[in-house]
Amino acid sequence: MNNTSITAQRNILTVTQLNRATSQLLGEYFPNILVEGEISNLSTPSSGHLYFSLKDAHAQVRCAMFRTQQRRLAFRPENGKHVVVKAQVSLYEPRGDFQLIVEHIEEAGDGALRRAFEALKLKLSEEGLFDIARKRSFPALPKSVGVITSPSGAAIRDILTVLRRRFPALPVIIYPVSVQGNNAKYEIVRAIALANEQKQCDILILGRGGGSLEDLWAFNEEMVARAIYASAIPIISAVGHETDITIADFVADLRAATPSAAAEHATPDQQEWLSRFVHLEARLQQQMQRKLSQKQQSLVWLSKRLQQQHPGQKLARNAQRIDELELRLSQAMQTRLRHSKGLVEAITAKLWQHNPAVPINNYKQKQDYLNKRLIAAIRHRLEQLNQRLLNNSQTLHAVSPLATLNRGYALVIRQTSGEIIRSTVQLKPGDKVKTRLAEGRFISRIEAIE
Repeated sequence: MNNTSITAQRNILTVTQLNRATSQLLGEYFPNILVEGEISNLSTPSSGHLYFSLKDAHAQVRCAMFRTQQRRLAFRPENGKHVVVKAQVSLYEPRGDFQLIVEHIEEAGDGALRRAFEALKLKLSEEGLFDIARKRSFPALPKSVGVITSPSGAAIRDILTVLRRRFPALPVIIYPVSVQGNNAKYEIVRAIALANEQKQCDILILGRGGGSLEDLWAFNEEMVARAIYASAIPIISAVGHETDITIADFVADLRAATPSAAAEHATPDQQEWLSRFVHLEARLQQQMQRKLSQKQQSLVWLSKRLQQQHPGQKLARNAQRIDELELRLSQAMQTRLRHSKGLVEAITAKLWQHNPAVPINNYKQKQDYLNKRLIAAIRHRLEQLNQRLLNNSQTLHAVSPLATLNRGYALVIRQTSGEIIRSTVQLKPGDKVKTRLAEGRFISRIEAIE
């Protein structure tokens, strides 16, 4: 009785209906999710699809990735790999198994970062950011050292300790930045730009202490690499421990194993410089002493020469030599003037022989004569042409049809065709003709032909 009442009051679902409804609810509630875990039970049947479980320390879930979605994979999925999957939550209805339909897989943690590191390294290397030829040299005695790092980390303490020990007089400018986190890359880029703008230091140390690949990632960012490359100030990269390698190490002008080693490279050793100064001072004293000895010897030799060659005697000899040269110069000038005068007279006589004034006058008279003849010939020719024109005009008037019309004749033309009528044969009664007289014209109809 109770079972019958329950059946009557409620809608009974089949297993298929239940699984289908559950699958729809899951798809609506979890349209796209990201799940992190470790791959296990990986299976690759001949269909090309991937089937595996994604697990963590306390649970696991079955996953399926169809062959069409695998073309975008950047790595080969393997058991034990830690990954992040983008998937839809679903239910495999035939078995009622809860599962994820995977659309994309990427390595989690250091794996993905390592791939990004290698991709950026290859890109920047091909662009020439790592070329040895562009590395800048460091000054032997810098005027100031800039340090870009966290003001509270161990790296700044190590750097300052080494700088004080090696060269206490060297000024140090600290550019405080975050060395990890999302804002670290922006702060590092701004610090490099600020140091270049201020131009207060001629060496920059960029560094921090050790850490994981994720901790050091700010120094693997492309914008940081390009800021290092664009810097006019040479940069020493000192990121992490000796085994840590970052993109900044490849782009920087020098890579130091540790921040302390960077400080060693950036500064001269005070004791070494003091020893060098002492050595140079001794060499300078020796050179000065040797130079003084040479000058003293030269002074003694010049004094002896001065005593042997008294200035009065030399002046007397020079005065006699001047008189001799003055006499020779006067004689040479007189000879030169006589020769030049004779040459001028000869050239003047020759020039008068070829004076163009006489032939020019003759040519002018001949030109006047020819001009007169030309004018007379032109006038005569014009008179001939005028008379010829008058004769031709009279002849033309005599034979002109207009003159004939003036004598009482007429010109008859067929009206329709414009044909000139020379004989009655060309006409028949009823034709219209146009008759032109000396003054005016008229149209007439042929009534009869005689």
